[in-house]
Amino acid sequence: MNNPMIQLLVLLGIAVFLIIRLKSVLGTREGFEKPPLQQQPDANNARRDFEVIEGGPDHDITDHVPEDSEQAQTLAAMKRVEPGFSVGEFVQGARGAYELIVMGFEKGNLDEIQPFLSEEVFDTFVSVVSAREDQGLTIEAEFVGVRETTLADVRFDKDSNHAEITMKFVGELTSVVRDKGGDIIEGNPNTIKRQKDSWTFARVMGKDDPNWLLVATDA
Repeated sequence: MNNPMIQLLVLLGIAVFLIIRLKSVLGTREGFEKPPLQQQPDANNARRDFEVIEGGPDHDITDHVPEDSEQAQTLAAMKRVEPGFSVGEFVQGARGAYELIVMGFEKGNLDEIQPFLSEEVFDTFVSVVSAREDQGLTIEAEFVGVRETTLADVRFDKDSNHAEITMKFVGELTSVVRDKGGDIIEGNPNTIKRQKDSWTFARVMGKDDPNWLLVATDA
């Protein structure tokens, strides 16, 4: 037998050995088979995670009212009309407006706060301040801070997009009333009094004007 034939037989033997060995190895591996169940993400869990991300609770709403409440549903309806509306920003704005309006009313500076008031509320404030001035009374007040801010109620007319949000505040301030002669007839400049108010702000959602107006006050 010549050398080429021997070499061919040797190569053929090696090839047969490798094929047998390869089949043995492939027989003990999973190769392209589906991975074990515990290693594959559960489709239902993945879908639930997606739903939490895509359709979970809106914390901008649930930070202020219970998740399953009618108020939460109303706020969600308002945000569908005006996606840029933020409940958190509204609450902070209402808190700032509360201090501004309270001090404007106490000191009789109604022109400064008129842009934040409905016509009806402004007229009421004017009547009270005018009566105070007619009696020669003056008020000295200092705002200490807002102790509590609570979103109490929400109303929304889906036909007109008119929205009303009622806020409850607990403010702290010092206030004294002086008569014509400058004598204190009410209050103490060194005593902080706590004042509870329930105010309703209104606005038409979706309009370019972002300003809310104070439309009702109730201590």
